Amino acid sequence: MTDQPPPARRLALVLGDQLSFELASLRGLDPRQDAVLLAEVREEVTRVPYHPKKIALIFSAMRHFAEALRRRGFRVHYVTLDDPDNCGSLPGELVRWADRLRAGEVHLTECGDWRLEQSLCHCGLPLVWHADTRFLCGRAEFARWAADRQPLRMEFFYREMRRKSGLLLDADGAPLGGGWNYDGQGRKPLPAGVEAPMAVRFAPDVITREVLALVGSQFAGHPGVLDGFDYPVSHGEAQALWQHFLDFALPAFGDYQDAMASGEPFLFHARIGAALNIGLLDLRRLCADVEEACRSGRVSLGVAEGFIRQLIGWREYVRGIYWLQMPDYATRNAFGNRRPLPAFYWTGQTRMNCLRQTIDQTLKHAYAHHIQRLMVTGNFALLAGIAPRQVCDWYLAMYLDAFDWAALPNTLGMAMHADGGYLASKPCCASGQYIRRMSDYCASCAYRVSESTGEQACPFNALYWHFLMRHRRQLEANPRLGMVYRTLARMPETRQQALWRRGEDLLARLAAEDGL
Repeated sequence: MTDQPPPARRLALVLGDQLSFELASLRGLDPRQDAVLLAEVREEVTRVPYHPKKIALIFSAMRHFAEALRRRGFRVHYVTLDDPDNCGSLPGELVRWADRLRAGEVHLTECGDWRLEQSLCHCGLPLVWHADTRFLCGRAEFARWAADRQPLRMEFFYREMRRKSGLLLDADGAPLGGGWNYDGQGRKPLPAGVEAPMAVRFAPDVITREVLALVGSQFAGHPGVLDGFDYPVSHGEAQALWQHFLDFALPAFGDYQDAMASGEPFLFHARIGAALNIGLLDLRRLCADVEEACRSGRVSLGVAEGFIRQLIGWREYVRGIYWLQMPDYATRNAFGNRRPLPAFYWTGQTRMNCLRQTIDQTLKHAYAHHIQRLMVTGNFALLAGIAPRQVCDWYLAMYLDAFDWAALPNTLGMAMHADGGYLASKPCCASGQYIRRMSDYCASCAYRVSESTGEQACPFNALYWHFLMRHRRQLEANPRLGMVYRTLARMPETRQQALWRRGEDLLARLAAEDGL
């Protein structure tokens, strides 16, 4: 690199999950005096083995955003992964470019990853930090809300966010319909004959094809399939994906959001998590669109409330928990689990059809919806006593929308209950009967969901009771598990012993070559 670019009064670093024109650190930039930096760095996509489609999405979206900024008049410096001068880390690139541009000020927006923010803070440069206003609730605001509440509960936080945003309120500030939460409605399995809308797909353009070639050559050893990449990589494409959901899937989303079906990876889900989390969609606009659909009568209040609750309730809540509790939160392991992650999480090679279906589609699409993650892969990891850090790393690596602020609390707290109940009031554990009720997976499984002991019995059944038995001291006082433990107490001793032996056998086989 020999050409010396003109100096910059202000240099703004934009991260791969901050691709918003409204980003706080971009405000006030003067294209004549200031510059923007984006950098593809190996460190950020190899600390866990990111799915190649996830790497391709981020890099392509970054390149499209850089071009869009240039069209708006910004002076953009972009470092590609294969640039020979690329030092491989974001702090290193920031220091290199701040020095090269003789930048008077270096501006950043809050990161979505505690580790990255700390490394940037210690890069040796005086930094000007900006709050990430893409979220409804700031870090300090959440900390103030949480300060005098123990235990924390998302429902009360969600009501505060409804009041703050004014969403789905009447003229007097009361919730539309008289209730704050309609979560009890819907949640049905997919009936025979109900077809999900065809998924909208986006053909790779020249920029994306260049990225796909790069990712294919540089990350061939990462788990997951790169072929068939068809995700939105620009603001326009992301808006088209969102509009497709509004037009064709939102009305049925409430009923079938928990349903699972063989060969149907998307069903009625929006699939906007990745686009939203990297900045291609705006939270407030999404909520306004859903509210308008409700007030115009195109969708029911229950559907609208449930979708908005996921955005301004749960999504904002887990981000608040993350920044309130890090870095200690990442090390929590309330059950003391040490068992390694089974190899089939990386291959899908298991006789359990529910896990095979979910992991196969994850490897193919870098996507699974929330119930597949929570009640199939997450539930099995919880019941089997897998080390939480390994499970968290797997989710972060495999899913397009998984960024640390969102993935860690959802995995460690919600799926693994490794925080001891800080995030969720009880473990989200279930036997195979839940999967049978909410999917068609069991009909084509090598195991029998109607059985709990014996070689052909569904592993989820015995592992469920084995989990409850081995953690009885920690869990039996939980009021939400009282009925379950009373059922266990009424079981004949011989039945309990048979379930325990079956559970022990299954756990021993996890590490064996024949597996499950």
